[in-house]
Amino acid sequence: MDDSKIQLFEDKRIRTAWDAENEEWLFSIVDVVGVLSEQPTQRGATLYWGKLKQRIIEEGSELLTNCQQLKMKAADGKRYNTDVANAEQLLRIIQSIPSPKAEPFKMWLAHIGSERINETIDPELTIERALETYLKKGYSREWINQRLQAIQVRKELTDEWDNRGVQKGVEYAILTDEISKAWSGMTTRQYKTLKGLKKENLRDNMSTLELVLNMLAEATTTAISRKELPKTFAQNKAVARAGGEAAGEARAAVEKRTGEPVITSQDAVDFSRLISNVIEDSIDKPGK
Repeated sequence: MDDSKIQLFEDKRIRTAWDAENEEWLFSIVDVVGVLSEQPTQRGATLYWGKLKQRIIEEGSELLTNCQQLKMKAADGKRYNTDVANAEQLLRIIQSIPSPKAEPFKMWLAHIGSERINETIDPELTIERALETYLKKGYSREWINQRLQAIQVRKELTDEWDNRGVQKGVEYAILTDEISKAWSGMTTRQYKTLKGLKKENLRDNMSTLELVLNMLAEATTTAISRKELPKTFAQNKAVARAGGEAAGEARAAVEKRTGEPVITSQDAVDFSRLISNVIEDSIDKPGK
């Protein structure tokens, strides 16, 4: 746990910790509650959180049974056990805060819920939302097309794993790492570390070439699995490794031809900046 991070909300400090195992941020509940309920002191925030906990229990929620405590540094420099929550738990807690500052969060949650219901009725809306989100983040349409194709390739692979009896969660993660190690030389977590990522999606931070090779690895794994019909998890691991190795061979061929490494530490911010520079250059030099 890295609990040295301080986030700011309206100039108020929110203590946070990064849970590398579950790849999620944890937030000091008393800090968030104190800001949203406009408590003037830390003691006031602590007392408010105590009353709010009781209210949540009375509402019949089992949320607090899943919350945990971490030692976090207080204003006096000492570390004390502090209730923390992940984003999902925190949003549920916010729903129980009767405060004008919490109202925008509640409206946002209602909006998101309505969107998800509509997308369940019409799945095409999910694709449209993804396209709009990537465009707002500054990705090129060419990259977006590749990314949406990568989603389809991944879906075909996970459907095949389902057919082969692979369990979602840990087994999916193990097989994904087998594919990643075979073509890139790194597990998914090592790859994210190289790019300086935490919660962010790895594929959203790949270059076009990285994305294409990852797609090749997963598509090849699907094709091999459909041919060999693995029956055990060990056999599925072997198939995943074989699919990744095929893409690894392609990667080696590309690097030999270009003389440059395929794997890059660049992330989405770097790619967006690169796109912006290209656009600016084209504006400055329209005749070239």
